[in-house]
Amino acid sequence: MPAKRPFFLDTNLFVYSFSTTDPGKRDRSRTLIAEAIETGQGIISSQVVQEFLNVASRKFKTPLKPADCRRYLEAVLNPLCRVYPSIELYKEALAVMERWGFGFYDSLIVSAALASRCRILYTEDLSDSQEIRDLKIVNPFR
Repeated sequence: MPAKRPFFLDTNLFVYSFSTTDPGKRDRSRTLIAEAIETGQGIISSQVVQEFLNVASRKFKTPLKPADCRRYLEAVLNPLCRVYPSIELYKEALAVMERWGFGFYDSLIVSAALASRCRILYTEDLSDSQEIRDLKIVNPFR
Protein backbone atom coordinates (compact mmCIF):
# COMPACT_ATOMS: atom_id res chain seq x y z
CA MET A 1 0.00 0.00 0.00
CA PRO A 2 1.52 3.37 -1.00
CA ALA A 3 2.22 5.93 1.69
CA LYS A 4 -0.29 8.74 2.00
CA ARG A 5 0.90 12.10 0.77
CA PRO A 6 0.82 14.99 3.18
CA PHE A 7 -1.88 17.67 3.21
CA PHE A 8 -1.60 21.38 3.93
CA LEU A 9 -3.84 23.34 6.30
CA ASP A 10 -4.47 27.04 5.74
CA THR A 11 -4.79 29.51 8.61
CA ASN A 12 -8.58 29.70 8.45
CA LEU A 13 -8.90 26.14 9.81
CA PHE A 14 -7.01 27.06 12.96
CA VAL A 15 -9.08 30.21 13.39
CA TYR A 16 -12.37 28.33 12.90
CA SER A 17 -11.29 25.68 15.39
CA PHE A 18 -11.94 28.35 18.05
CA SER A 19 -15.28 29.51 16.61
CA THR A 20 -18.13 30.11 19.03
CA THR A 21 -20.56 31.10 16.26
CA ASP A 22 -20.12 28.34 13.66
CA PRO A 23 -20.04 24.89 15.29
CA GLY A 24 -19.97 23.12 11.91
CA LYS A 25 -16.77 24.85 10.81
CA ARG A 26 -15.32 24.55 14.31
CA ASP A 27 -15.90 20.79 14.45
CA ARG A 28 -14.67 20.13 10.89
CA SER A 29 -11.54 22.20 11.58
CA ARG A 30 -10.82 20.40 14.82
CA THR A 31 -11.21 17.03 13.07
CA LEU A 32 -8.73 17.97 10.33
CA ILE A 33 -6.23 19.41 12.81
CA ALA A 34 -6.45 16.27 14.97
CA GLU A 35 -5.94 14.08 11.89
CA ALA A 36 -2.97 16.23 10.86
CA ILE A 37 -1.27 15.73 14.20
CA GLU A 38 -2.22 12.07 14.75
CA THR A 39 -1.16 10.87 11.31
CA GLY A 40 1.86 13.16 10.96
CA GLN A 41 0.60 13.97 7.46
CA GLY A 42 -0.56 17.54 8.15
CA ILE A 43 1.73 20.42 7.27
CA ILE A 44 1.68 24.16 7.78
CA SER A 45 4.18 26.92 7.09
CA SER A 46 5.57 29.62 9.31
CA GLN A 47 3.15 31.99 7.56
CA VAL A 48 0.21 30.03 9.02
CA VAL A 49 1.78 30.21 12.48
CA GLN A 50 2.24 33.97 12.21
CA GLU A 51 -1.23 34.64 10.84
CA PHE A 52 -2.95 32.46 13.43
CA LEU A 53 -1.08 33.94 16.41
CA ASN A 54 -1.86 37.45 15.19
CA VAL A 55 -5.58 36.71 14.84
CA ALA A 56 -5.83 34.69 18.06
CA SER A 57 -4.08 37.29 20.19
CA ARG A 58 -5.74 40.36 18.69
CA LYS A 59 -8.94 39.61 16.80
CA PHE A 60 -10.77 36.79 18.59
CA LYS A 61 -13.89 37.93 20.44
CA THR A 62 -11.95 36.96 23.56
CA PRO A 63 -8.30 37.15 22.48
CA LEU A 64 -5.95 34.44 23.68
CA LYS A 65 -3.42 35.51 26.26
CA PRO A 66 0.27 35.12 25.40
CA ALA A 67 0.55 32.07 27.69
CA ASP A 68 -2.39 30.41 25.89
CA CYS A 69 -0.84 31.25 22.52
CA ARG A 70 2.44 29.73 23.68
CA ARG A 71 0.70 26.49 24.75
CA TYR A 72 -1.14 26.23 21.43
CA LEU A 73 2.06 26.98 19.55
CA GLU A 74 3.87 24.12 21.32
CA ALA A 75 1.04 21.58 21.23
CA VAL A 76 -0.46 22.18 17.78
CA LEU A 77 1.38 24.58 15.51
CA ASN A 78 4.98 23.53 16.14
CA PRO A 79 4.42 19.82 15.34
CA LEU A 80 2.84 20.77 12.00
CA CYS A 81 5.18 23.57 10.89
CA ARG A 82 7.61 22.27 8.29
CA VAL A 83 7.91 25.06 5.70
CA TYR A 84 9.96 28.16 6.42
CA PRO A 85 10.72 31.30 4.40
CA SER A 86 13.39 31.12 1.74
CA ILE A 87 14.23 33.00 -1.42
CA GLU A 88 13.17 29.93 -3.41
CA LEU A 89 9.77 29.91 -1.70
CA TYR A 90 9.30 33.59 -2.54
CA LYS A 91 10.31 33.00 -6.15
CA GLU A 92 7.82 30.16 -6.41
CA ALA A 93 5.11 32.35 -4.87
CA LEU A 94 5.76 35.00 -7.52
CA ALA A 95 5.53 32.33 -10.24
CA VAL A 96 2.22 31.06 -8.80
CA MET A 97 0.97 34.63 -8.55
CA GLU A 98 1.86 35.29 -12.18
CA ARG A 99 0.45 32.01 -13.54
CA TRP A 100 -2.77 31.69 -11.51
CA GLY A 101 -3.47 35.30 -10.57
CA PHE A 102 -3.68 34.84 -6.80
CA GLY A 103 -2.62 37.53 -4.37
CA PHE A 104 0.88 37.25 -2.93
CA TYR A 105 -0.03 35.72 0.45
CA ASP A 106 -2.35 33.13 -1.11
CA SER A 107 0.43 32.35 -3.60
CA LEU A 108 2.82 31.89 -0.70
CA ILE A 109 0.45 29.36 0.91
CA VAL A 110 0.12 27.49 -2.40
CA SER A 111 3.89 27.53 -2.83
CA ALA A 112 4.42 26.16 0.67
CA ALA A 113 1.96 23.34 -0.06
CA LEU A 114 3.73 22.58 -3.33
CA ALA A 115 7.17 22.69 -1.69
CA SER A 116 6.04 20.15 0.89
CA ARG A 117 4.66 17.87 -1.85
CA CYS A 118 1.13 18.01 -0.52
CA ARG A 119 -1.65 16.54 -2.59
CA ILE A 120 -4.38 18.64 -0.92
CA LEU A 121 -4.53 22.23 0.33
CA TYR A 122 -7.45 22.69 2.72
CA THR A 123 -8.66 26.29 2.53
CA GLU A 124 -11.85 28.22 1.96
CA ASP A 125 -9.96 31.16 0.46
CA LEU A 126 -9.36 29.74 -3.03
CA SER A 127 -11.49 28.01 -5.67
CA ASP A 128 -12.69 24.61 -4.48
CA SER A 129 -11.44 21.73 -6.67
CA GLN A 130 -8.94 23.89 -8.55
CA GLU A 131 -5.74 22.02 -9.36
CA ILE A 132 -2.29 23.56 -9.42
CA ARG A 133 0.16 21.00 -10.73
CA ASP A 134 -0.64 17.93 -8.60
CA LEU A 135 -2.07 19.99 -5.71
CA LYS A 136 -5.85 20.07 -5.34
CA ILE A 137 -7.51 22.92 -3.46
CA VAL A 138 -10.30 21.62 -1.22
CA ASN A 139 -12.79 23.71 0.71
CA PRO A 140 -13.28 21.53 3.80
CA PHE A 141 -16.58 23.22 4.62
CA ARG A 142 -18.47 22.25 1.44
